Amino acid sequence: MPARQQPTWADREALERAVATLKGFPPLVFAGECDLLRDKLGAVARGEAFLLQGGDCAETLDGVTGPNIRERIKTILQMAVVLTYGAGMPVVKVGRLAGQFAKPRSSDTETRDGVTLPAYRGDMVNGFEFTAEARAHDPSRMVSVYHASSSTLNLVRAFTSGGYADLRSVHTWNKGFVSGPAQKRYEKMATQIDRAVRFLEASGVADAEELRRVEFYSSHESLVLDYERAMVRRDSRTGLPYNTSGHFIWVGERTRDLDGAHVDFLSRVHNPVGVKLGPTATRDDVLGLLDKLDPERVPGRLTFITRMGADKIRDLLPPLLESVGEEAHRVAWVCDPMHGNTFASPSGHKTRRFDDVIDEVAGFFEAHRAAGTWPGGIHVELTGNDVTECVGGSGSLDVQDLGLRYETVCDPRLNHQQSLDMAFQVAAMLEAGR
Repeated sequence: MPARQQPTWADREALERAVATLKGFPPLVFAGECDLLRDKLGAVARGEAFLLQGGDCAETLDGVTGPNIRERIKTILQMAVVLTYGAGMPVVKVGRLAGQFAKPRSSDTETRDGVTLPAYRGDMVNGFEFTAEARAHDPSRMVSVYHASSSTLNLVRAFTSGGYADLRSVHTWNKGFVSGPAQKRYEKMATQIDRAVRFLEASGVADAEELRRVEFYSSHESLVLDYERAMVRRDSRTGLPYNTSGHFIWVGERTRDLDGAHVDFLSRVHNPVGVKLGPTATRDDVLGLLDKLDPERVPGRLTFITRMGADKIRDLLPPLLESVGEEAHRVAWVCDPMHGNTFASPSGHKTRRFDDVIDEVAGFFEAHRAAGTWPGGIHVELTGNDVTECVGGSGSLDVQDLGLRYETVCDPRLNHQQSLDMAFQVAAMLEAGR
């Protein structure tokens, strides 16, 4: 089958060694965890929960550090608390982490000052530095990615089960961040949550152990098939194959061909899976993907992630939902408000306007309410660091500020302040629609 956006490995023996090594490693996630997430996404599809999926555009091997991972988790936990408390609804927490090391590109090459080299395809494939040596496609990087993902998941599990994510610690999640309007608003909400939790504990209603833990899942785009196939393991309970590189995997707008290798791969593993739907998505695309990836219509198995742009979603999504009919109720629908709203600033930085991001989410909610379907979640590129990559938000970042801390190696991300801003606005949309 045709496989788009794949690396060009020059050294076949090195590829075979890397794949053999990966096949011998333990799984990064377990089938039972994937099944639990599928059940939770089933609740999202039924309109009983909301999905918060967020993290880096492209992880880097150098970025796998304790502080980076901790700040990202803190930001997602804060957003989830805002959504849960503000909208009174369970929130399923999924990180774009521990595997998001590969990116599709619109061109195979990049030219600078008359020099043409292979495009950067993520640290799983090659390096960001603009040299012939760094840009060569190196299969040994897949093994490095496995180790980096293992380290990330180890820290995530420690944070989320070892007391760091204790709901009684909502105030501490705000420490260490640059102060701003969103943090002050969060602190006020945290005080209310703290009072409510103490009341529940005093009443004997709250389970201390339940307050202490949080369920947090990993996800990434299933792009480099040599890596994804090598990470397939059979569940010892059922004998069914699972992709153990992450709990939730998705295919992107560029690789969702019905007759392509990526969709075929997703159809053969039993993880919950997703598909990005851009402006060109049609009724036949949606129904074909449903039949290919979820023929038995298992709740939580399939998630559609729309990425149409703030200027297009109100025109394109309503007729798509209407044309699909009752089948639209059988899957989870999630909004990616990032990828359709990218533009180049005068300085040459790729960026996004915060207002455009929020407007696409608003259009997503409007379309689903008109169709009688559930706007099930958001899929966001974000970081816990104080970067200057997207403009707007309560911090009033302008295009002139982009060069201050522009750290992404691919697409611009919301910083911590903007992420909290978004959570408050989405919580208001959820509450308004209840």
